[in-house]
Formats: sequence, structure tokens, C-alpha cells
Amino acid sequence: MKWAPDVETSMKKVPFVIRKRAHSRVGEKARQAGKEIVSTEDVKVTPGRLVSKMGSEIKGYQLEICFGPSGCPNRANISDHLFQKIETLLKGEKLLSFLKKKLKGDLKFHHEFRVTLADCPNACSQPQIKDIGIIGATLPEVTEEDCSQCEACVSACQEDAIHLENRSAVIDFNKCLGCGKCIRVCPTGTLAAECKGYRVQLGGKLGRHPKLANELPGLYSQEEVLEIVKGCIGVYKKKNTHGQRFAEIFTHTDFEKLKNRYRR
Repeated sequence: MKWAPDVETSMKKVPFVIRKRAHSRVGEKARQAGKEIVSTEDVKVTPGRLVSKMGSEIKGYQLEICFGPSGCPNRANISDHLFQKIETLLKGEKLLSFLKKKLKGDLKFHHEFRVTLADCPNACSQPQIKDIGIIGATLPEVTEEDCSQCEACVSACQEDAIHLENRSAVIDFNKCLGCGKCIRVCPTGTLAAECKGYRVQLGGKLGRHPKLANELPGLYSQEEVLEIVKGCIGVYKKKNTHGQRFAEIFTHTDFEKLKNRYRR
């Protein structure tokens, strides 16, 4: 499906809260109509329908993923199966009926519980501003294979977390984000994957009082991520009185309890 040159300009005029849904819906409607090119007329119609029928579009949660499954070369960890498991979990929590009980007025998209996955630290799906952000990561380790001193790893690391010393690589894990680029460019096998997992960030949001999410220390397995998501939803349901965002009710004490439970 091709998009006319001026369509992206039109999409920027769509309210941010529905822009991603509108973009997806515009393309879907154009395909159903047998069109080969999406026009500005298609864009004008869809957002209005989304706003007018917002109630029927709301499902109680939003679950998003980055461009990784489309073939992104930067994937540090593949989260396709995790995405499916989280979606099953969210559906089972019946968040839509929960929100309907808590809210007196109409439900809006901003009331939904938001979870997003990113397959690498580039974080295209913006996990830092979601209720729960999950980022795929691969931590490197130095093997016994001889280093050729080519400095490919040093050049590849955007965090300046690697330097060469005594004919070997030294990694500063306080700086390392687990992107895995150094592993991919190492020609000698001196750097290899020590472990793969997921970074987890909690309590981010935009709006009138924006807040960046706080990250739990360490990497987590798929099973642990699912436990964390379920635990956060438990806190959300217990403390939510009138449809507040998770970031508004998830306190430092709640964060510390999770951190201590999964202390690395």
C-alpha cells in the first residue's frame, strides 16, 4: 500500500491520542476499498469516525509493539511470543468491564491500561511513557577467544561502554543497554551473548503532568515479565478509584516492593 506524499502532513493534524489507530485504520479501509494509494480524503474521514465512535473502539487496554516483527535489523531480543502471551493475559483481566465500573462518564482512549514492547533500546514504541514498557536486550560477555584489536565493537557501541585493554575487550555494564551490536560486529567471537531477556519500565505517561517510567534493575525472562505485568494490573485494580492512569497510583513503595521481589 502506497501513501500519497501529502498524507503524512495530514496525519500530523490528527490528535496524538488516536493517531496510531487512525494510521492503521486508514490503511485498512483503503485496502478494503481496493485502493492502491492512500489519499488525504481517506485521512479526513477516518479520524472523525474514530472520535465519534470512540466508545466502541475501546477495549480497556492498549498493547503495542515496535517495528521489530517487520524485519528490523536492530532486534536485541525477539518478543513476538511474549506479545501474544501478554495479550492473552490482558484479555483475561477484563479491564474494559473494570473501567466501566470505575468511571461515571464515557470511556476515552486515555483511560486504557497501556503496555508496549520494543525489541531493542532504540525503543520505537515509546516504552518510557507507557504504564508498562518492555525492552528486549542481549547482554554481552567476553569469551576466551583472542581479540584482534580491530575496535569494531568500540565503534559500534553508542554508549561508549566498551574499550580495549590488554588485548581484550572490557565492558562497562553501568553504561551498556544490552543492544547486542557489539556482539554482531565482533569478527573473532571474543564477544558473545551472555544472556537474553527484557528490561521492564513502569509508570510512564504523557498528558498534563508527564512522567518517565522507572526501570526495574536487571533483565527478566518472559515468565517473569508476565508475572510483573499481572502484579501491576493487581495494583492498578486495587488502587484505581475513578479511572486514573497507572502512573498516578503506582507509588515509590509499590515500585520498591517489585524491585525487592526480583532483586538482581
